[in-house]
Amino acid sequence: MRRQVRHPDLVRKHHELSGLEAALRAAVAGDVDFGATARALTTMDASNYRRVPVGVVAPRDAADVAAALEVCRSFGVPVVARGAGTSIAGQATGTGVVLDFTRHMRAIVSVDHEARTAVVQPGAVLDRLRDAVRPYGLTFGPDPSTHSRCTLGGMIGNNACGAHSVAWGTTADNVSSLDVLTYGGESLRLGRDWQGAPAGLRELVGSRLALLRTGYPEGLPRRISGYALDALLPERGADVARSYCGSEGTLGVLTEATVRLVPLPSAPVLAVLGYADESAAADAAAGLLPLGPLTVEGMADDLVPGPERKLLPRGGAWLFVETDGEGAARALVRAADALDATVVTDLAERRALWRIREDAAGTATRMSGGGEAWPGWEDCAVPPARLGAYLREFRALLAEYGLRGTPYGHFGDGCIHVRIDFDLYTGEGIGRFREFSEAVTELVVAHGGSLSGEHGDGQARAELLPKMYGSALVSLFGEVKDVWDPDGGLNPGMLVRPRRLDEGLRFAGLPVVVPEAARCVGVAKCRVDAPSSGADVMCPSYRATGEERHSTRGRARLLHEMALGEVITDGWRSEEVREALDLCLSCKGCRSDCPVGVDMAAYKAEFLDRHYAGRRRPWSHVTMGRLPEWLRLFGPALNLGRVLPARFAGVTPERELPRVASRTFVSWFGTRLETASDVLLWPDTFTNHLAPQVGRSAVRVLEAAGVRVGLPPGRVCCGLTYVSTGQLDRARKVMRRTLDVLDAVDGHPVVVLEPSCAATLRTDLPELLADDPRAARLAASVRTFAQALEEFAPAWEPPRVDRPAVGQTHCHQHAVLGDAPERRLRERAGLTGDLSGGCCGLAGNFGFEPGHYEVSVACAEDRLLPAVRAADENAVLLADGFSCRTQLDHLTGRRAHHLAEVLAEALVV
Repeated sequence: MRRQVRHPDLVRKHHELSGLEAALRAAVAGDVDFGATARALTTMDASNYRRVPVGVVAPRDAADVAAALEVCRSFGVPVVARGAGTSIAGQATGTGVVLDFTRHMRAIVSVDHEARTAVVQPGAVLDRLRDAVRPYGLTFGPDPSTHSRCTLGGMIGNNACGAHSVAWGTTADNVSSLDVLTYGGESLRLGRDWQGAPAGLRELVGSRLALLRTGYPEGLPRRISGYALDALLPERGADVARSYCGSEGTLGVLTEATVRLVPLPSAPVLAVLGYADESAAADAAAGLLPLGPLTVEGMADDLVPGPERKLLPRGGAWLFVETDGEGAARALVRAADALDATVVTDLAERRALWRIREDAAGTATRMSGGGEAWPGWEDCAVPPARLGAYLREFRALLAEYGLRGTPYGHFGDGCIHVRIDFDLYTGEGIGRFREFSEAVTELVVAHGGSLSGEHGDGQARAELLPKMYGSALVSLFGEVKDVWDPDGGLNPGMLVRPRRLDEGLRFAGLPVVVPEAARCVGVAKCRVDAPSSGADVMCPSYRATGEERHSTRGRARLLHEMALGEVITDGWRSEEVREALDLCLSCKGCRSDCPVGVDMAAYKAEFLDRHYAGRRRPWSHVTMGRLPEWLRLFGPALNLGRVLPARFAGVTPERELPRVASRTFVSWFGTRLETASDVLLWPDTFTNHLAPQVGRSAVRVLEAAGVRVGLPPGRVCCGLTYVSTGQLDRARKVMRRTLDVLDAVDGHPVVVLEPSCAATLRTDLPELLADDPRAARLAASVRTFAQALEEFAPAWEPPRVDRPAVGQTHCHQHAVLGDAPERRLRERAGLTGDLSGGCCGLAGNFGFEPGHYEVSVACAEDRLLPAVRAADENAVLLADGFSCRTQLDHLTGRRAHHLAEVLAEALVV
């Protein structure tokens, strides 16, 4: 009889958790963490499910893994192996000990470019492997949309595929050998010809050859559901490594893998084919396969953000077809019978188009017209030739159940992803979720398909496997599990003997008053440890620390657990949440870069407001958080603070306070003759008191362009410093007073020179004063400096500077305002080169506060400082944000300039 592991609740009941933790700390050289934060961060993956672990272990090597397994086995506690936590079926969650491979076991051990193989640890990120082998003209073929953060161990566990599977297959097709440890402590190296098979597996398979030869559907390039036991057939090489792929951590724990590499395309080209609708695109996909494409990806127009549509040819749905060479692409276009098509050779344009497709896993969660959509029927696959027919019936089934969803995915392999607006909060909605899942299972099976075509079964689909495979084959899956893992200690409840698909949903018990806690779907785009593309900002604190709790997803998970109150029990007073949010720079990068628009800056402000309600705040909240008040009251007298100890100002000792100008910008402007104005120039706190030369330069340039400039008829403030420190009542008071001042000029165009203030007026103001229609009107009236010149002086030609430019696009500019007008203005002025992305790291009060200095500098070192060091010595150093200029001055000793200053200096007198 099999010995089953004890349920963690039983362990808790017998007060053995402290003993388990102590035993693990004694046995493991890596990190052992049973604290609330570690547990809260691993309750969920990218699925609908939630399970609370007892603790997290980050092993340093295979010996650590073996030691952890031995301890857990002695305590009867289950083990779950976890990579980036982007699994969509729930298989990266568990109630026992979670093994986190992303912290230490993430190395690319070796590369043999002649043999076209690489040896990797399970926590190695796919893009790091691809970067390492690119100099040899090689790559790893499978490339899920999460390639910038998914791990090789997770890919092997799920048998991940990606866009290029029509050319290079699944992960199982690209694995040579695997080193695994069983829950029982056995070390195995898996390969072909039964290499590494646990005792009894060969005999069990040998007794069921007929079932294995007839029990699996044919013609399915994306059959991921269940165990791949047919890989053990003698005619298929009895490949134990291949059969292990897709086992979701239920058979063994991977410690090292040897994977095969493929040659990179010599001249990749993207053909985008437009079709009338999704079904037409699906019908066309299979016909393109004989032409040898590298990808055949499909999506419809309801997943394409408005601004990106101009990048696509005419149509209501598109196929993204990559080829090796422009000639092959144009031949494919001629044969495709598409409504419209475009062939893209430029690397930047191809990346922009692929980003639309890769972000679909997140953007699909936000329904057009409002509402949220979730996984739950995420990635079935049918034979490619049947895809069009399947999609038409699938759409009809959605309508029958009153549900909405937007299919997209790997049309060339017949694999469809979709997020559906299930109601997973109420009993009635959850019942409909189950009924729909059962009905669509019947539809997939009727088309000869697989319930999972990429992401695995986990808990989401495993209960339904008998409908696909029949009871005999599913029973064999259980027997195979027992051969590998007789104690049942590895990821119980996943794939074999699963929990019900409607159990343990992560929304259960979540208060409706905290909807933002559920918004994060776990795709983990914020967990990228290096710049991913273009001007991406998210998430600077994660890139600086490498810790999940300092990622956008990690913070969202902690807020979720705070709302539930099971793991994090002290609500808005939570120190775990406060500590995680402490290193959030409020850069707003997640507002635009997160596919589902998680706005951690707003959540941080709300949390700080409630956390410190009725309590003493940090001194920096009083000093820098109320900076506009102090500058208004004391002005240049505050320069005396530069000689006082930093602690009196709530500032870290590594920083020197900025010097207050002897004369404000408003004072200077007041000496001018009053004239009618085309625009009002916003006298933000930083420009007015700390950098009045920026305001003077802007006035000079705007007037040279023929734009008449005025000021608001009284004292105004956007409230930024109050918002960023979570003093929301004060922020609302300041904002309402500002609206009162602007009553006489309501709706007048307002030019804001400081990007962070412009972003506050555009977003925080209307959100915090949603009950005041004047807030929305002011937000709509905001223009950046470059926008104002384009709108009010379209024929004006700026002075020629004709120098290279280096510096940074402000993170709030990127996230909220956009920088297209700024780029056009720089180009017209002869300022060449692109500015870096990321965050400067100072971020208003953040970089001045005690305890933040090292992270602040690390953020600057991520993108900004390397760009400055690599720049031509004649380059103009540009930074429109006061914080960015201050950081550059502090870390490089060089003075950066607002674009208005550069243009003003170049004006002919």
